[in-house]
Amino acid sequence: MNGKLFVTRHGESEWNAKGVWTGTTDIHLSEKGRNEASQLGQTIKDAHINYAYTSLQVRSIETFQGMVTASDQPNVPHEKVAAINERDYGVYTGKNKWQIKEEIGDDLFELIRRGWETPIQGGETLKQVYERVVPFYLEKVVPRLHNGENVLLVAHGNSIRSLMKYIESISDDLISTVEMIFGETLVYTVDDSGKKISKEVRKIATTPPA
Repeated sequence: MNGKLFVTRHGESEWNAKGVWTGTTDIHLSEKGRNEASQLGQTIKDAHINYAYTSLQVRSIETFQGMVTASDQPNVPHEKVAAINERDYGVYTGKNKWQIKEEIGDDLFELIRRGWETPIQGGETLKQVYERVVPFYLEKVVPRLHNGENVLLVAHGNSIRSLMKYIESISDDLISTVEMIFGETLVYTVDDSGKKISKEVRKIATTPPA
C-alpha cells in the first residue's frame, strides 16, 4: 500500500504579517505563525510520519519543528532541500505587495503574483519554480510513497502551487487561480507517476490573511 503525502505551507512569518513579499529572504515565524505550526501539527497527529522535507528557509523549518512537536513525533527524520524554497521575487522582494498593486494595477499584479510565466526582474517565474520542484518530487518523494512511507513536506506558497500543478494536472492557464493558503494541510495518495488518486484538505481552526 502506498503511503500518504502531507503538504503544508509554513505559518505566518514576520514579513507575511506586514504584507511584504518575502521570497528567498530568510524570515522567522511570527508569534501567530508559531501558534499555527502547533495547530498544523494536529492535522497530522493521526498519521505516523516516516520522513519529512522542508526548504532551506527558517520559516519552513520552524513550522516543521512546531508540527512534529505538537503531533508527538519529535524525532521524524528530516531533510532540508533547496528545490522547494520559495520563489525568488527579484526586485519586488522586501516591498509591500499592496503598495505594488496600487502602482502597477490589478491585472499585472495578479500575473506577477500567480501567473505561470510572468517574468520578474532578477527573480523567477512560477514555471522556473516548477522546473526545480517537480524533479525533486519525482526523484525523492514518490519512491518513498510507493515504499509505503508517509511523507511530510513543509514548504511555501509557490513551491507548493508548483507541486499541486503536477500532482493535480492543472493547466498553465488555471494555475493562476490556485492558491495554497495558510493553515491547511493537503493529504494526497498518488499513482506510480506521482499523480493524484485522492486528495483531502485538513484545516486548522483559524488562519491569518494571505
